[in-house]
Amino acid sequence: MTRPQTRVERSAENKRQFLVDGENQAIERRGDEKGGAESWLRVTRTWVAQQAKVHPDTFAGWANVLRLFLVAMQRRAAGDPRVWDDLQVYATTVTAQIPPQ
Repeated sequence: MTRPQTRVERSAENKRQFLVDGENQAIERRGDEKGGAESWLRVTRTWVAQQAKVHPDTFAGWANVLRLFLVAMQRRAAGDPRVWDDLQVYATTVTAQIPPQ
């Protein structure tokens, strides 16, 4: 038997479900993964703007993530998919273990 969720646990679960539902709806509307990517980009852009007020290094960190993504895409386009593959494995592992809240 499992115990009922606390108010905080329910709130976190509802937030996670809202994000996933938003991604699924965006994919359904567009009919491809581009909708899901745009949905996560909107959520991330909002979080970056909020966190930048509290943590001054937010934009520097976001810029590093974007540069990493660009390098991975460029290397893959040049015929070397190792960085891209490593980035995908790492991102999948992290988001599976710690889903967005």
